[in-house]
Amino acid sequence: MSLPTTALFRDDFYLSTNEAVVTAVHEDGGIELDQTCFYATSGGQPGDTGFLERADGSRIALGPAVTGATKEIIIHRPLEGEAPPIVGETVVAHIDWARRYKLMRMHTACHLLSVVCPYPITGAAVGEEDSRVDFDMTETIDKDEVTAKLMKLVTENHPIFVQWITDAELAANPGIVKSKNVRPPMGLGRVSLVCIGENSAVDSQPCGGTHVSETQEVGAIHIAKIEKKGKENRRFRIRFGAPASEA
Repeated sequence: MSLPTTALFRDDFYLSTNEAVVTAVHEDGGIELDQTCFYATSGGQPGDTGFLERADGSRIALGPAVTGATKEIIIHRPLEGEAPPIVGETVVAHIDWARRYKLMRMHTACHLLSVVCPYPITGAAVGEEDSRVDFDMTETIDKDEVTAKLMKLVTENHPIFVQWITDAELAANPGIVKSKNVRPPMGLGRVSLVCIGENSAVDSQPCGGTHVSETQEVGAIHIAKIEKKGKENRRFRIRFGAPASEA
């Protein structure tokens, strides 16, 4: 029977390595640990990749982490051909930090976009170089104007922090959820609010993903294109760097 994994990333987005004990090894090779800094694929953000370091110094290379039978269980998936560990073995988990940090910056950029475009979110996907956010909107909007507003928030360097509320508090305040289709991670007794700005002055929304600690860490971003996806849906593509005309 699987035991809940202590998700260390929930309290420290910058934790890139941790010691852990193997609690289960699945027939398909999936590995469960008692605790992990690996984020599991959820809410539009890909799971972390990296490796497990064994006591003899050998490594088990890992593909994107996923959740198990419940959201409380995190599965570390070895790449094909990797030797499995044994239950009870102590290992050190290492995430691919360069990749994770890009995803943290991008996920934060998506939150900033939801501030600039205050419409219900119908879908989102965070990528290392390109992300998308879909909004329930019919208005025509200029991508360069959106980019300028995004970069203003970035350069103002607002602090980003997490506050915790109970499931009951979230249920009593459903209006703070911006997504129409994806519900915040509930069932653990508490829900994380990602807050931007002093006293959450810029934004506050439930989210279980990982983010940077201040907006300037996002760096240069721009809206590459805005696509019409149906009568009342617009897809915004966010990319790193300056727009092509300024590059």
